[in-house]
Amino acid sequence: MKQLGIDHFSGKRVWIIGASSGIGEACAKALIQKGAKVALSSRRVERLQKIANFAPAEQTLILPVDVTQDDQINTGYQKMIQAWGGIDLLLFVSGVYVPLRADNFDIKTAEQTIDANLLGPMRAVAAVLPRMLQERAGHIAIVGSVAGYSGLPKALAYGPSKAAIINFCETLYYDLLPQGISVHMISPGFVATEATAQNDFEMPALITAEEATSEILSGIQKGEFDIHFPKRFSGFLKFLRILPYPLYFWIIRRFVKI
Repeated sequence: MKQLGIDHFSGKRVWIIGASSGIGEACAKALIQKGAKVALSSRRVERLQKIANFAPAEQTLILPVDVTQDDQINTGYQKMIQAWGGIDLLLFVSGVYVPLRADNFDIKTAEQTIDANLLGPMRAVAAVLPRMLQERAGHIAIVGSVAGYSGLPKALAYGPSKAAIINFCETLYYDLLPQGISVHMISPGFVATEATAQNDFEMPALITAEEATSEILSGIQKGEFDIHFPKRFSGFLKFLRILPYPLYFWIIRRFVKI
C-alpha cells in the first residue's frame, strides 16, 4: 500500500504551525500563491499578520498558538474547523534550537527544547487525528531535522528531540497508512533561518528557506514519507548511521570542525 500525495494545493485547507519565520513563513507564502487556504499559527501574531496581508482575507486565518500549551492548540484547531469545516494538511514547522554541549548542558533548556520540539507536534497531532480518522483522509507533515539521525556536536538537547520525531513519524506512518491518512517526515539539513544564524561554524550545503519549501511541497505532493534534503548532505548523514561507532565518531571528529 502506498500513501497518497496531494495533486494540487488550490483550495486545500492547510494549518501551518510555526508560520512566522524561516521555513514556515516560506511555506505559507508559497501555499498562498498556490491558492491554498492557510491557517497561520505561532506566538508572534504581528509577523503572521504581515504574511496574511499579502492574501485575500478569506484565504488566511491567524491563530495565535504556543505549542507548549494544549488549550491554545485545541482552541486554534476548533477555530479553523468552524471557519473552513475541516483540515487537509497539518504542517508542523515550529521548533526551538539552543546550541548545547556537555560543558554547558542546562536541564531547563533541555526540558524546554523537548516540550516544544517533541511534545508540541504530539499536541497538534492529537488535536487533528480524531477528525482525520473519522474521515479516513488527511495529511500530517512534521519538520524534524537531519540532526535526529545520529549524535552531532552542539545538539545535546536538539538532537534527541529530533531523533524522537523520527520515531514518532515512523510509528504514525505504520498506524495511519491503513486508515487513509498520509504522514510526511521532513528532515532538512542546514537552512538559512533565525535559528541557524546562531551557529558559529561553517554549515555545509546551506540552502535557503525557499529551497527547503520547494522540497517540502514537492515531497508532500508526491506522497513521500521520508522527505530529506539537500540530498548531497542528508544522504551522507544517512550513510553515517550504518557505520560502526568507532568509524562514525572518527569521521565526525575529522570533518566537523567545532
